[in-house]
Amino acid sequence: MYEYIKGNVELIGPEYVVIENNGIGYQILTPNPFVFSKIRGKETIIYTYQHVREDVIALYGFEKTEEKMLFKKLISVSGIGPKGALAILAFGEPVHVIRAIENEDEKFLTKFPGVGKKTARQMILDLKGKLTDIAPLDNYDLFASGDDINLQKPTEETHLEEALLALAALGYSDRELKKITPKLEGKDLTTDQYIKQALQLLIT
Repeated sequence: MYEYIKGNVELIGPEYVVIENNGIGYQILTPNPFVFSKIRGKETIIYTYQHVREDVIALYGFEKTEEKMLFKKLISVSGIGPKGALAILAFGEPVHVIRAIENEDEKFLTKFPGVGKKTARQMILDLKGKLTDIAPLDNYDLFASGDDINLQKPTEETHLEEALLALAALGYSDRELKKITPKLEGKDLTTDQYIKQALQLLIT
């Protein structure tokens, strides 16, 4: 029903963001709410999917269209519901998930929360060869790097610094961040990937 919602990110929770549009605040479940911390209070677009069940109506939202497209593919697989698909996207980039499905890499797929061997095999059976609308089957490397293109070519240190600033804005103390920083240094990751890894360290 809703293709996307354009508005200001007003609230960031552990599992959702609230985006205000024309005086209405929409609670949107998203794989990694913390990626929106750098634009809190600013206007943005969140690509949405409305999930309707007998007992619940929920909005799921994504920073990128390919995340939304892959989410819709994942929930079509027997054994994967919206929460499971959201968890997969929270811990993996779409291109990595697609590559694993096309390569029948069950070992990689079972690393995601809630995905056992049976579910991994079902993902491969149901989705292999059916993800070309998200990325061409013969062009994964280009797809993987396309979203990371930046004319300024941010350095590893810049990505890590941006991630730490985002986490500080969410309320994490300098003491907490200094404790985990050595475990993050020396990795060639995007800002979002640093945030994901940092959150895993902070909650363990």
